[in-house]
Amino acid sequence: MKKISLLLVLLMTLSMFMVACSPASDNNTDTNQPNGDASNQSSSGKPTELVISTWGFNEELLRKNIYEPFEKAHNVKIVLEVGNNADRLNKIRLGSSNVDIIQIAEGFAIQAIEEGLFEKIDRSKIPNIENLYDVAKAPFGEDYGPAYTVGRFGIMYDEAKVSKPIESWADLWDESLAKQVTIPDITTTAGPFLPFIVADIEGLDVKADTDAIFDKIKAIDKNLVKIYSKSSEVVNMFSQGEVAAVAGQDFSFGQVKEAVPTAKWVDPKEGAYAVVNTINIVKGTKNKELAEKFIDWILSEEVQKANAIDKVDSPANKNVVLTEEEAEGLTYGAEIIDKLILADWEYINSVNKEWIDRWNKEITGSN
Repeated sequence: MKKISLLLVLLMTLSMFMVACSPASDNNTDTNQPNGDASNQSSSGKPTELVISTWGFNEELLRKNIYEPFEKAHNVKIVLEVGNNADRLNKIRLGSSNVDIIQIAEGFAIQAIEEGLFEKIDRSKIPNIENLYDVAKAPFGEDYGPAYTVGRFGIMYDEAKVSKPIESWADLWDESLAKQVTIPDITTTAGPFLPFIVADIEGLDVKADTDAIFDKIKAIDKNLVKIYSKSSEVVNMFSQGEVAAVAGQDFSFGQVKEAVPTAKWVDPKEGAYAVVNTINIVKGTKNKELAEKFIDWILSEEVQKANAIDKVDSPANKNVVLTEEEAEGLTYGAEIIDKLILADWEYINSVNKEWIDRWNKEITGSN
């Protein structure tokens, strides 16, 4: 009996030793991981895949400032689906995409909401929304995603190549700029602003004077080098000296300025237009809570400032503080944002097909 008791004691001691030396359970949270977030692991411990539909612009900087830190903090693998607004929205319409989150311009976001393509968000899980400028908090109501950046549509020009300063939208039609101008296609994010701009400088009614407005747009042909459909084309044309003036968005100005140091940004005296780029959750995603975490992440002061300093996006978070040099070319601060013209996107959507048809027939001659 004594031998049996001694054997039992030895077995119990060995068992306790093995338990003490065994690795921690895979289900425990790693307290050394940023935010201690292990909730996004699959059953095998692999990162959760989060698919984001976005533009292909500045991808290297976006990975540095947003994607890689988020992946590390939340055990996530971010996959990008890149392209222009229209193509990416069409993929979601057709169900040919497994996108969780989409970054898309205001006019296209309205279309998606009308078609029921977005999930409603839980704002209590996105507290950084409260730190945004008012124009960015709820551009489509509180059920849908905010704007993560508010940019400007204005004028960029090369001071070394033009004979006089550009101050007005009307200056783009000036004869001194013959074959030196580029404007966006009507199907781009900012293209629908052009009829409003013409109506303003000509004293016309955008809803009643369509013929006169399109005649005026046609008249800029003598100054056009080309009509662009991608912002990357603007940077290339400036870099190669093909254009001296462009009606364009400010997010590309940083690269333009780097390529052409004599480039200048102008808010035309009639006003620059607000470009509201939004972030929404796609209907049917299996990663809604994770998507809301990502939205809160991209709205954070830290991420917004990093993107601003790298001239990727203008900050929509009003707590971001920039130096004068850091803010150059960005839509920064209440003084600038409060002056921006907000386009009537409901009206634009109602006439969108008509405007595109006329543009193709009368401006580009593609029909």
